[in-house]
Amino acid sequence: MKPIQLISPVDGSVYAERMPLSAEAAQAAVTRARAAQKPWAARPLAERIALVKAGVAQLNAMKDQVVEELAWQMGRPTRFGGEFGGVNARTEYMADIAGATLAPTMVEDSDAFRRFIAREALGVVFIVAPWNYPYLTTINTLVPALIAGNAVVLKHASQTMLVGERLAEAFHAAGIPADVFQNVVLDHATTESLIASRAFNFVNFTGSVAGGQAMERAAAGTFTPLGLELGGKDPGYVRADANLEAAVDTLLDGAMFNAGQCCCGIERIYVHESLYDAFVEKAVAWVKALHLGNPFDAASTMGPMANKRFAAVVRSQIAEAVAQGAKPLIDPAHFPADDGGAYLAPQILVNVDHSMRVMMEESFGPVVGIMKVKDDAEALRLMNDSPYGLTASVWTQDYDTAAALGAQIETGTVFMNRADYLDPALCWTGCKDTGRGGSLSYLGFHSVTRPKSYHLKKV
Repeated sequence: MKPIQLISPVDGSVYAERMPLSAEAAQAAVTRARAAQKPWAARPLAERIALVKAGVAQLNAMKDQVVEELAWQMGRPTRFGGEFGGVNARTEYMADIAGATLAPTMVEDSDAFRRFIAREALGVVFIVAPWNYPYLTTINTLVPALIAGNAVVLKHASQTMLVGERLAEAFHAAGIPADVFQNVVLDHATTESLIASRAFNFVNFTGSVAGGQAMERAAAGTFTPLGLELGGKDPGYVRADANLEAAVDTLLDGAMFNAGQCCCGIERIYVHESLYDAFVEKAVAWVKALHLGNPFDAASTMGPMANKRFAAVVRSQIAEAVAQGAKPLIDPAHFPADDGGAYLAPQILVNVDHSMRVMMEESFGPVVGIMKVKDDAEALRLMNDSPYGLTASVWTQDYDTAAALGAQIETGTVFMNRADYLDPALCWTGCKDTGRGGSLSYLGFHSVTRPKSYHLKKV
């Protein structure tokens, strides 16, 4: 068995190295989790909530270390301070709604009958987390799973393997038992073997479509429920009545923040013909104001992509689109830090169409294509012409118009005048090749619990 290496995008060095668990050790970890789950679920809900919130507080106390490690692991500039705003907001919201969401739904409570539906923890929840927002994506499932009474086994992406260690360190320091929340390092074969052996009661996976397909194959015939958040190619549509300045600022930030490595990042923009020229001009100016550089440099607003192989995919999409007639509007020389490796200059493409990979396949990098449209019908057709459906951003001045358009968009979330955001009160979900299931909101608790009906009769 070979060690798993974390290659830092900052300088190409080996930043961390861990040996994956053997199949026997991995199975032993699951066995410990299963033994610890029922005593954990038997604790009062208020106690579980308090311990989870204390774990997040411990994580906040590690902020300086976490922010530095994130820069080394996946390249995000330290100026952005980690992911603590979202981690804290999501934890607080899920903790606040836990009591009402997990309470039994009473149908009848009389002298003759007591009938109700309860929510019961599933058992052992397995989280396979990604590297792009490594704390946020874990928290989305970890917090409700633990609050609901499950034990959790976390396998983090190799690119951010230290994140799992920090989460375990924080939650254990807060008093959550070591066997209730375990961080493990696994290779693909052991991961798939555990799922196939019915080791888990729920699997939450965030990653590629191919990764999700591998999870489904591993779980085939086990009836293990899966939550899958996979690829995305999220569109923005700027209508004729849009606030142009706000649209440019938000959509371009949605396309370029985190070097474009956002699950719900904006990857294609459709602009009404009356605003198209002005939008493109302002978009180019916005992107040219970015500073690509070392993530530890306070001036850097964009760091390297997490791995040079990810950057190579984006470079190939851009080159192929240009060869097919697309026009790049950003001279890479404007960003001298572009080294042909993980450091990649941001790019805007026009003269694009849906025959090009850059408009159809997930890029997950700092590139966006912009197309002119004549009306809502054309924009809807293009937005829906995608194998993915995570979010869509509509720019208009009218709620009803946004809702009417949203009803026709094949997507999990419809935004009006914002993008690249998760509201903890709303379900985070997708359709088509983006996956299935949902997290956050009260439905996030439903994902990690099962209904249990009680029909009690007096005689």
